[in-house]
Amino acid sequence: MPTVAPTAASLRALAEQSNAWPFEEAKKIVARLKKAPKDQVIFETGYGPSGLPHIGTFGEVARTTMVRHAFRVLTDDKVKTRLIAFSDDMDGLRKVPDNVPNKELLAQNLNKPLTKVPDPFGTHPSFGEHNNARLRAFLDAFGFDYEFMSSTVCYASGRFDQALLRVLERFDAVMAIMLPSLREERAQTYSPFLPISPRTGEVLQVPVLAHDAKGGTITYEEPGTGERVITPVTGGRCKLQWKPDWAMRWYALGVDYEMAGKDLIDSVKLSGEICRALGGMPPEGFNYELFLDEEGQKISKSKGNGLTIDEWLRYASPESLSLFMYREPRAAKRLYFDVIPRHVDEYQQFLDGYQRQDERQRLSNPVWHIHSGAPPKPDVPISFTMLLNLVSASNAENAETLWGFIGRYWPGVTPQSHPKLRSMVEYAIHYFRDFVLPGKKFRKPGASERAALTDLRDALAQLSADATAEQIQEVIYEIGRREPFLDTKKKGKDGKPGVSLDWFNMLYQVLLGQEKGPRFGSFVAVYGVNNTIDMIDGALARSA
Repeated sequence: MPTVAPTAASLRALAEQSNAWPFEEAKKIVARLKKAPKDQVIFETGYGPSGLPHIGTFGEVARTTMVRHAFRVLTDDKVKTRLIAFSDDMDGLRKVPDNVPNKELLAQNLNKPLTKVPDPFGTHPSFGEHNNARLRAFLDAFGFDYEFMSSTVCYASGRFDQALLRVLERFDAVMAIMLPSLREERAQTYSPFLPISPRTGEVLQVPVLAHDAKGGTITYEEPGTGERVITPVTGGRCKLQWKPDWAMRWYALGVDYEMAGKDLIDSVKLSGEICRALGGMPPEGFNYELFLDEEGQKISKSKGNGLTIDEWLRYASPESLSLFMYREPRAAKRLYFDVIPRHVDEYQQFLDGYQRQDERQRLSNPVWHIHSGAPPKPDVPISFTMLLNLVSASNAENAETLWGFIGRYWPGVTPQSHPKLRSMVEYAIHYFRDFVLPGKKFRKPGASERAALTDLRDALAQLSADATAEQIQEVIYEIGRREPFLDTKKKGKDGKPGVSLDWFNMLYQVLLGQEKGPRFGSFVAVYGVNNTIDMIDGALARSA
């Protein structure tokens, strides 16, 4: 459908009416600016580099980027915006992650700031810097527009000094907010300030014996020596407990929007109260649901369960990952390998559908948000599921085999002419080798199924080699119109009785060794009628 590019005003008008969740979030920031005008809006995402970055970290940046773009549309891009990706790399290492080498090295440096813990991978000056680099490399590769900010640098450089002195000045108010949320035993020793021991370099969880707002210092007792130490709270000599730290950061950086996981609802509330006590305005945001692993457990950086960024990108495109993040952010979702093929194909379906939509509909299409309002033209003529089935049927161990099928059915389509498809072919081969092949299990057909397969083989042999997918599908339906596959409750397009899914499931289970597949006529058209006949002959021979 030919469309006229909307003007900024018409696009804004449509956006104001859209109920797509990034626009709903962006409207909250617009309302915030009406109450407290400013010439720059700060978006923030947080990362705790105690473990390797995982997809949840990426999801927060991707979703926040979608809200940022929606805000720019709603304000005609007249308000400057920044996205800060903040790393809490001054936190003390509390435990050794499960998924790293040289665990003994980390065990010897527990409780030190992550940027003072040696890198177990041996590639960076510290564990924190290693994990920061892993995060930044991916965000850069994906093309996110962000500013990286390190907690260590902010504390040590003095950037947070004025805000830290403000926390010290409001010490009693902060304690009054925090203490009711703590267990009695913890409350007795709690302090918002954590001094960095000049003796051991560790982040100390010790009571504050005295605090001097005018002098800018706290007094504590050094563990191990019993010495009373007076230390400034500025210059990186102290850091804050994480909830006051979060609030101080919002206050110091003027953060306007930050989302967080559902498990942090209470923390967001407490940090918001502390931010107000400091004289700041807590950011807008929402609490997204958590990602779950194969067993339904929350994914964790330290456990290394669920999927890593690198793993998803071995099997599928970044755009498919963005689609996973866009959809239902307030619903808990399994983040495991079996969700990948569906999101690859549905991304392509949304991209194809975008071409036929009007401007209002486009603003609710995920690809509009994934590509910041400028989705590319679709250029992939085959689904990921179909590619997987081609690999499975041919046991293809190389891309050339697949391109042979593709080039025969779509003349002129080559790796050079369709680079996105070239990537998808590689993804399909990886996915097949790692997940499909180990689980392939051919079942033997029963007597009636053998008879149906024999008839299907003979019917396909009557077709020309260039039969269309529709012609092939009609033959498959016709052969399936028999017991036990007949479905009298359904009617085909030609008015004849329908065929149950059991017929098609049997074809995939017996011929490909898997439970499900795409439209079988389309598969045969691409794979080739003669190749399919050979596959049926092989299945009949195996079960003879």
